[in-house]
Amino acid sequence: MSTASRYIVLIERRALALLQRLPAALLLAALLLATLLGFGPAQAQTAQSKVARDLQNVIAAPTTPKVNWAKDVNGIRFVKALVVSNSTDPDLVALRSAVMGAGGSVYLRYVSVSALSVMVPANQVYNLAARSDVQGISPNRLTARTSSHVEYATGAMNLRTYANGSYTGLDGSGVGIAILDSGVMFNHKNMLDAAGASRVKRAVDMQRVGDATALGVKDWVPGVDASASLYPGSPTMATYESKIANDQYNMVDKYGHGSHVASVAAGSGFYQTPDSTGIAPNANLYDVKVLSDSGFGQLSDVLAGIDWVIYHAKEYNIRVMNLSLAADSTETWQTDPLARAARSAVAAGITVVVAGGNFGKDSLGRERFGTVSSPGHDPSVITVGSINTKGTNARSDDVVNQFSSRGPTRGSYVDTTGVRRVDNLLKPDLVAPGNKVIGSMWTDKAGGLMPWLGGTYTQLPHTTYSKSAIATRLMWLSGTSISAPAVAGTVALMLQANPGLTPPLIKAILQYSAQPIVGANLLQQGAGMLNVDGAVKMAQALRTDIASAIGAGTITAGANLLAAGKSLPAPSTTANGQSFGWSRLVVLGGRQLMSGTALFTQYQPLWDPRLAWGGPAVRRNTVTYWPAASGVPANTFVRSIVEVPAPNTRLVTSTVVSATSLAGTTSRNAGTGAYIPTATLSGWLASGSGIVLSEGIVLSEGIVLSEGIVLSEGIVLSESGQTGVSSADDSSLLGEP
Repeated sequence: MSTASRYIVLIERRALALLQRLPAALLLAALLLATLLGFGPAQAQTAQSKVARDLQNVIAAPTTPKVNWAKDVNGIRFVKALVVSNSTDPDLVALRSAVMGAGGSVYLRYVSVSALSVMVPANQVYNLAARSDVQGISPNRLTARTSSHVEYATGAMNLRTYANGSYTGLDGSGVGIAILDSGVMFNHKNMLDAAGASRVKRAVDMQRVGDATALGVKDWVPGVDASASLYPGSPTMATYESKIANDQYNMVDKYGHGSHVASVAAGSGFYQTPDSTGIAPNANLYDVKVLSDSGFGQLSDVLAGIDWVIYHAKEYNIRVMNLSLAADSTETWQTDPLARAARSAVAAGITVVVAGGNFGKDSLGRERFGTVSSPGHDPSVITVGSINTKGTNARSDDVVNQFSSRGPTRGSYVDTTGVRRVDNLLKPDLVAPGNKVIGSMWTDKAGGLMPWLGGTYTQLPHTTYSKSAIATRLMWLSGTSISAPAVAGTVALMLQANPGLTPPLIKAILQYSAQPIVGANLLQQGAGMLNVDGAVKMAQALRTDIASAIGAGTITAGANLLAAGKSLPAPSTTANGQSFGWSRLVVLGGRQLMSGTALFTQYQPLWDPRLAWGGPAVRRNTVTYWPAASGVPANTFVRSIVEVPAPNTRLVTSTVVSATSLAGTTSRNAGTGAYIPTATLSGWLASGSGIVLSEGIVLSEGIVLSEGIVLSEGIVLSESGQTGVSSADDSSLLGEP
């Protein structure tokens, strides 16, 4: 068989019907030629198509709209934006000069994404977009929060026991979880270790960076380039760190969201009843404040927070990042700044867990698909939906919450022919408890203040423990923002059990071991319900040097991944006296349904965290570190992360089982394709159905040549779940019956 005949091209049938009639060899040649000429799947044809639609609307408006990122200055309309670049220059010297030449200012240059935070005259945006080193321009949008019983409901108690004031077993010890949110109450008893010391090891406030930056630049003033190089140990870096330091600040979380999120991931609440212990009750916490006291922030602040986490990840062993927030975006995952930053963190070895959003139903209670927020639409992150446990530890009565956002993703780009292409990736990845979950409630030291959430929604503070000792108060919250930290805590347990796991491998394990909820489809629940016990046991069966071998380039496709003397556990779990089977399902590339033990017994090149695969496109990140110097260790502090189309490689090996054809063509009425019940597909896989790949899946110059689920344009009931900036509505905080 020739190499060309092994490829099946993943394309939209309507747009490329003519190409599909070509012989395989000619088809491959055409695609490779298109790639070589620069017509990749995400490249825009015109300057206008590089500019986000909401920014286009503001530029064209007769008067300056009232948004946080646009303002008239001396009679000129200015906009604040994120300019994403495809330049390989980490300092973006030429692009910064162009911004200054256009009469603008440069506020920040990011590590997590090759981008600048700028202020420019609105009438100069398209001129900047016309540059060859500009990939996209997005407004500096607002972001917002998405808004123990949890131990038993998720299976975490299978892994540890509690006696005499401490846990025995896996509890997240030594693993750092970064919480990017509204702040974390460092002295709440849920955040303390056994010795009474706070497990919030560092706290920073990125809102002090802001548009004026922590380096002292005035807001809405043109002609300033403040993008100084933050070299480790330099005076500039020391000044920056001192400005954002927020350690042990009394008023850190007046909104109240971040403290609750942190407690679900890593709270230690066994000291009172009800037990509000989280999933990883001895993990270290890193409080990265990016949301205000009213629960809102700017995209630039979140990117700065992700930068901070990436920069300090190796220094503090931050292995997990939780983003229970989102921004409204219609951009493809390939160019969206928040998605780019999140997958840069993945490339740096950080597992990124995000809330899917709370827009699964409209104001009339009707189900809406296509409502997953950014960065949940990125294929590299773990996007989490919400389930209602009905207040019981049993899993048999759990259902997907109506408010939980449904897939597919609806980010889009304009191709070289001027046609709008929609990403249409399967999301969420899995679901976790997120309905009326009890957790920490912030108060000030005197106990006189309660969080904005608790004061606004009087149903949220726990009736007994909202008036107890100041640092032990509790409240209820609901939403995918509460589901996400349950998964983040699980990742900490997995990394405690096996520190050699990579983010994409962790995601695959979580999906494979998940429990399908009967009656819910792929767009509602992904692979199924979080199974902490199953995920950790799979992690324990694998080698502990996988990540280091990938980094050193000493592991090859198909290499053995099992630890010496280990085998994969049986695909079933018993929790709270009930047994259930696993989904045995992994979604790869957003459209490929895969299964089989070969995914985990043999090395799959896709477990390299530097690769990002979504639909027909695969991107590769290159992570560069600051060189060793006096007091600066080598390979510790990230200097830049550059993303380009991935070179030729094999993503998935032979012997992996494909379940894509089992799902069929997407039809909501027939319940097939993306609408197939996950439990149905799981049952077929358990009985031995599926196609064993003889050749695997191969990548050619950034384009995946393999068939996937066809997601038509007509299946989406709502173009976007957001009317403004948030990925949650306030009603979700109160939960569902």
